[in-house]
Amino acid sequence: MDEEDRIETAPEAEAIEEIDEEPERESPKGHSRVIFFAALMVALAVIAAGWMVSHPGAVSFDQTYQAVLLSNGQVYFGRLEGYGTDNPVLREVYYVQSGVNEQKQPTNILLKRGSKEWHSPDRMYLNPRQIIMVEPVGPNSRVFELIKNLKTER
Repeated sequence: MDEEDRIETAPEAEAIEEIDEEPERESPKGHSRVIFFAALMVALAVIAAGWMVSHPGAVSFDQTYQAVLLSNGQVYFGRLEGYGTDNPVLREVYYVQSGVNEQKQPTNILLKRGSKEWHSPDRMYLNPRQIIMVEPVGPNSRVFELIKNLKTER
């Protein structure tokens, strides 16, 4: 009879094991946490993307100097920093002064801003809305040569 008892008990043991192997169901509280964290991550991604679009980074230039045309028609040359942001700054500022020489012929002289001004500024803060155009000053250009000559004279 021992063998018969064993045969009968074996199916009962398998049935008990099958009941234990069923996965436990998640509570509604755990499911709502997952949804909350997923929604939070999506909201943070949207906010970060919006901030990046509304706050663009500064443009970097390949050339040392840039020509900056302002809305008042003046052109300044120098090292432009922060272009594309709310606070662009022009350093080592140069400009062209037009005049007439003793023979009544027009002349153009490149001057460093601050060299003849009382307050001797070393930079110029620009209103980004007043910048019409920015162009690089090539290393082989006449303006670049004049800047280099002015720097060696000092």
